[in-house]
Amino acid sequence: MVTLAEVARHAGVSASTVSYVLSGKRPISAVTRQRVRASIERLGYQPHAGARALASSRSRIIALMVPLRTDMYVPVMLEIAVAVATAARAHGYDVLLLTGEEGPSALRRVTGSGLAEAVILMDVQLDDERLPVLRAAGPPAVLVGLPADPAGLNCVDLDFRAAGELCVDHLAGLGHREIAVIGESPGVYARHTGFAERTLRGLRSRAAELDVRLLHRPCEGGHDAVAGVLARVCDERPGVSAFVVQNETAVEPLLALLRRTGRAVPEDVSVVAVCADQIAAQASVALTSVAIPAQELGRRAVERLIARLAGRPDGEGAAGVELLTPVLTVRDSSGPPPPRAPGN
Repeated sequence: MVTLAEVARHAGVSASTVSYVLSGKRPISAVTRQRVRASIERLGYQPHAGARALASSRSRIIALMVPLRTDMYVPVMLEIAVAVATAARAHGYDVLLLTGEEGPSALRRVTGSGLAEAVILMDVQLDDERLPVLRAAGPPAVLVGLPADPAGLNCVDLDFRAAGELCVDHLAGLGHREIAVIGESPGVYARHTGFAERTLRGLRSRAAELDVRLLHRPCEGGHDAVAGVLARVCDERPGVSAFVVQNETAVEPLLALLRRTGRAVPEDVSVVAVCADQIAAQASVALTSVAIPAQELGRRAVERLIARLAGRPDGEGAAGVELLTPVLTVRDSSGPPPPRAPGN
C-alpha cells in the first residue's frame, strides 16, 4: 500500500506539501501541485478515508435515508437511490445507505458522530418525525419529498398534486364522468406519506372543479387484494368508466381482472397510471401514465446538496422547494367512454 511519504519522495517534496495539495488548506504553486498529482496517479496512492476526514473535518459521505417498507414499491425507491449514488460519486462523495425505520435516532447517530456530513431523506411524510432533528441539528440536507410545512427545508420532488390533476383532466377531456382511484396500500395513507396524499388532493380538487364523481380505494396490491377492491368499486359505482392507478403492484392484476370480466381496455373502460415509464410501457396494455422521474429526482437532490455544501447562498443549494412538472404520456389504455357505461 503506497504511503504519503512515498508520494513525497517520488515528487521530490515534503510530506506536508503532499498533505496540503490533498487538503487544499494552503496555497501550493501550480507546478508543484501538478508534480504531486502526477506522482499520486503514477503510484496509485489512495488517502486513508479516516485520516482524511480527521484532517479536513469532512467525511465526504452523504447519508441516504430510504426506509424499505413492505407496503412501498421498492424498485422506484432503489432507482432514486442509485441515481443519488451515481451523482454523488461524480462529485467525489460516497453514499451511506440507511434502509431501516429508525427515523430520528438514525439521523442523530450519523450526523452527531460525523459519520456523514450531509443527508438526503426519502419516503417523506407530511408530518415527518425526522424534520425536528434536521431543524435543530442543522446538517446540510435535502428531502426527496414534500412535508406539510417545508419552511426552511431544501426539497425536490415531482409535483404529485399536479400529477393527480393531469389524470383527471385527461379522462374528463375524453368524456369520463365517473372515475375510480386504485390507491397505495392503506399503511401508506395511515402514515400520511406525502406523495400519496398530494396526488389524492390533486385528483379530488380537479374532479370537484370538473363535476366528475371520484371514488378512492386504497389497495394492498396483488391479485386477491385488487379483485376485492375492484368488486367493491363495481358494486358501489357501477357507472365507473375509468380507473386511475397509483400502485405499481396493482397494475397487472387490474388489467387481468378487467379482461376476465369482459371489460376491454380502453373500449369499455380506461386506465391511467401514476408510475415509472417502464411499468407503463411494458404493461399488457400500454398504459397512459404520468411518469415518476426517479433518476432526475436523485440527480437533482445531489446537485442541490453539493451546492449547499459549497456554501452557495442562492440558486440550487438554497433552502426552498423544487417541484418537477409532471408529464402525461398517452398510450393505448385511455379513450372515450362507451355510449353507455357498464352497469347502467
